[in-house]
Amino acid sequence: MFNVGWISSSAAVWRQGEDPAARIRFPVPAYLVETERERILIDTGLHPSAVASPEGYYERPEAGLFELELEADIAAQVDVSTLTRVVLTHLHFDHAGALALLPSSVPVVLQRREWEGAHDTATVRRNFFYPRDYQLLEDRDLMLVDGDHDLLGDGSLTLLLTPGHTPGHQSVMVGERLVLGADVAHFSVTLDDKRFPSFADDFSAQARSADRLRELREDAGVTVLPGHDPDVLRPGPLLI
Repeated sequence: MFNVGWISSSAAVWRQGEDPAARIRFPVPAYLVETERERILIDTGLHPSAVASPEGYYERPEAGLFELELEADIAAQVDVSTLTRVVLTHLHFDHAGALALLPSSVPVVLQRREWEGAHDTATVRRNFFYPRDYQLLEDRDLMLVDGDHDLLGDGSLTLLLTPGHTPGHQSVMVGERLVLGADVAHFSVTLDDKRFPSFADDFSAQARSADRLRELREDAGVTVLPGHDPDVLRPGPLLI
């Protein structure tokens, strides 16, 4: 896991029922999956130009609610020239923001319904999508998948459709024992208490996705990593 940076804002934005005056600070992770033939980046993290003034960079007033810090952008931590694919769990700015730092030749994998939502005005507004992050994909090698997908054809990396947080949110199962849950649950406890952020594409769908990941955790003994939990996520290799 790589920590690209940090987001700070009102805790009530990220967990329903929290005191709006309380602040929370959490990491922005990205992951690199390596096989004999592939180097696959899972999410890209923040764009460094967005950090100083998110509101100015994205020209959206609600972006000013977030204080961003850059640890090191993804291109400073990974040799992006060696990447074979990029998987985006979804199109929020802290996951897709640094796409522009990657070579245009690298294929990007995304759920079709996420891409379609990113081109619908109401969905863009409801989900706080920022087209500046992803409009460059119009001219790139974009692989759209529909639902669960065995990315490499051998069961070693499976994309799991886990909608709700956004319309085409996906989690990533690595092997048989690890799931990168992304923003189905920002924090580990969210899988159980379902105190989701104050915004979602569909809260009911997000609850069903949380149930799916919790069942994997409880019934199959799978480790499910949350999207942004500062008490869980640590930079460095993940043991599978």
